[in-house]
Amino acid sequence: MNITDVRIRKLREDGKMKAVVSLTFDDAFVVHDIKVIEGQNGLFVAMPSRKVGEADYRDIAHPINQETRTMIQDIIFEEYEKAKNSTGDEFFEE
Repeated sequence: MNITDVRIRKLREDGKMKAVVSLTFDDAFVVHDIKVIEGQNGLFVAMPSRKVGEADYRDIAHPINQETRTMIQDIIFEEYEKAKNSTGDEFFEE
């Protein structure tokens, strides 16, 4: 399994949610609404989820093992830093 495309769809400077990302796997399968969140211990990746009950959320899609989670996080953080450091404003949500 290879990640063949990473799209930073929204970038925000304020608030805890810093970006919304889409990943394409093997040019055949895409996962939307992956979020980059600023937590107490730094950035983390939140997989797409849906609300169940009044206060709980359940992931819709997620890695099965730590190796895959680390690979996804590393690629997302790399692309996030590139987008954040780009000279244009094309990524930033108004």
